[in-house]
Amino acid sequence: MTRAFLPKVFTVLLAGTLAGLALAVTALPAALVFGIGFSTMSAPYSELPHTLRTPPTAQRSNLYAKDGTTLITSFYQEDRMDVPLDEVAPVMRQAIIAAEDIRFHEHSGVDLRGVARAFAANRGSGSTRQGASTLTMQYVRNVLSTDPRLTEAQRASATEVSTARKIQEIRYALALERELTKDQILARYLNIAYFGAGAYGIAAASKRYFSTSPAELTLAQAALLAGLVRSPHTDDPIHGDADAATARRGYVLDQLAGTGQVTAEAADAARAEPLNLRPSETPNDCTGVPAGHNDWGFFCDWFTRWWNEQKAFGGTVDERQRTLRRGGFTIVTSLDPSVQRATTEQVRRIYSVDEPYAMPTAVVEPGTGRVLAMSVNRNYSVEANPSGQTNYPNTVNQLVAGGGTIVGYQAGSTFKLFTMLAALEAGMPLRTVFDAPSRIITDYQVSGDASCGGYWCPSNATVSMRGEHDMWTAFGESVNTYFVWLTERVGADRVVEMAERLGIVLRAGGDARLARHGAREWGPFTLGVAASTPLDLAGAYATLAAEGTWCAPTPVTSIVDGTGRRVTAGQPDCRQVLDVDVARAAADAARCPVGDQSMYRGCSGGTATGLHDQLGRPVGGKTGSSDRYATETMVAFTPQLAVAAIAANPDDPQDAVGQAVQGRLVEGVGEILAFALRDVPSRDFVPPSETTAWRYTTSRSDD
Repeated sequence: MTRAFLPKVFTVLLAGTLAGLALAVTALPAALVFGIGFSTMSAPYSELPHTLRTPPTAQRSNLYAKDGTTLITSFYQEDRMDVPLDEVAPVMRQAIIAAEDIRFHEHSGVDLRGVARAFAANRGSGSTRQGASTLTMQYVRNVLSTDPRLTEAQRASATEVSTARKIQEIRYALALERELTKDQILARYLNIAYFGAGAYGIAAASKRYFSTSPAELTLAQAALLAGLVRSPHTDDPIHGDADAATARRGYVLDQLAGTGQVTAEAADAARAEPLNLRPSETPNDCTGVPAGHNDWGFFCDWFTRWWNEQKAFGGTVDERQRTLRRGGFTIVTSLDPSVQRATTEQVRRIYSVDEPYAMPTAVVEPGTGRVLAMSVNRNYSVEANPSGQTNYPNTVNQLVAGGGTIVGYQAGSTFKLFTMLAALEAGMPLRTVFDAPSRIITDYQVSGDASCGGYWCPSNATVSMRGEHDMWTAFGESVNTYFVWLTERVGADRVVEMAERLGIVLRAGGDARLARHGAREWGPFTLGVAASTPLDLAGAYATLAAEGTWCAPTPVTSIVDGTGRRVTAGQPDCRQVLDVDVARAAADAARCPVGDQSMYRGCSGGTATGLHDQLGRPVGGKTGSSDRYATETMVAFTPQLAVAAIAANPDDPQDAVGQAVQGRLVEGVGEILAFALRDVPSRDFVPPSETTAWRYTTSRSDD
């Protein structure tokens, strides 16, 4: 018989067996049935589908806190996490072979004895009661039926009941057995098999049914899991099929004892054990964060928004989400659980989750952009709210970082920073003096209450602020008319550009249009009339702490894909956006509002003077109040950390939080900084050059 003839004979034999044609089997000699050269049926390994040579098993991605061990949540379509074979208990390896392919170590991918035995049993019963698929053949079917790179039709064809499918399965199995070791095939099988109850692979199954790892499985546990693979949907003990699962466990134990893998006594002892299920579900998505850490949900939500913007993970948002939920990434975030806890405590000390007012707060690391904490006094939940309450007590809207329907909140005088930076960059020193009036009439045309004869004419918060000021004293005491005058001198468009350069995103449609088409006339911008977020503000002020280096806010410290390869996405994305001396000068002036003293002794008062004493270390910052105290804002920073918090009503911007909350806001931000820096040595700011600080100019209110 020629080699060319053998594949044809084997195909006829197989087709006859699978179709129930007894004569196709009985007409051939037994020697041919059991001695046929299978190598002639094998597909060349190089011609196998790429998915079989490089398995694309969907694996869950795990999101960890900064310590790398505290699990925040997972993301998956299929709950799966691959493990190497040496991390699977030997008894589990034995059990799966006993349950599914007792001759696994004897055949070369296809078990003809099993084929003949199944055919005889099925012909005698008149129905399909026994299968003949080896572990290798099952592995081929599992891979092809779950490959995300195939079309739905291609995946469906991998499980159709047909002779053609079975022949292809056999050819691929033979090819795999010629290339891979038995241990490699067994490991791949254990990592792809479905064990029911949403658990794919032995790692997920061990946790789902027994809250343990594959390495710690007992004989009774391993036998139960191995037994589930045959019929995971009907033998599921978690959902009412305990009797069927127990019977199947007994079968596996009998197989193990019958082949000498375990003693009869050990099998009997395992059979006598109750199932002892300890079910646990792997958390999925941001609503799956631990119940005791619901506040982590807002950080997790921001992480997913960040991920969806990363082109490294796909060309579209849908592709990036599929990559996250199937790619088996290990993601270590920048979230510091202790700093997050302290932030949440301060936020909820000021406002409870049941109040309409919110205090979204962000903590950012200068020089890296890594976000250590994000908190707001809300439950991260999709549960319905009482009638008329949009964002409290439950919401999944991004109140801290903005996005979706959340455009942000007016941050008041904190925006004076951008005017000061624009002036410093234009060559005006900190000692630029202006005799600031109580009210100033500008060249900016407006209408409404802020108009004097059609021109914008803002005033100071108190009459006592009038008189000569430089940038130190004007920033410290928050003198409106000084910064309005400075805006006219430097140009409102340069102030807007400066804010955007430091990461302020103008999400409100009206703000964005003014920035693009009316920035030159947008004088009020300096008083913080544009909407912003605590995350953007913390990042902007962190730029001063990092001496002019702005870093895009990032939620991660490392990302490793399912193959163990480190992904570059998420590494600090920083660039020098300010001259170092300009940044140092602005930081020097920012010490005035919080009771610290500038390097040149330029401070003479501030709006949050208790903060420096509270911290006992060099600090800068700024308070901000929007019109009629609708919102209150506090930003503070040291060389190592920046914190921003805004008190507002996200559902009703007209519902003013009131000026009285400002003191509590300042104290809360101070407590967050004090806790986060408790073990960090104190560092001072670097003074600006004398040229940037002192080159003297003077102007009068009637200039």
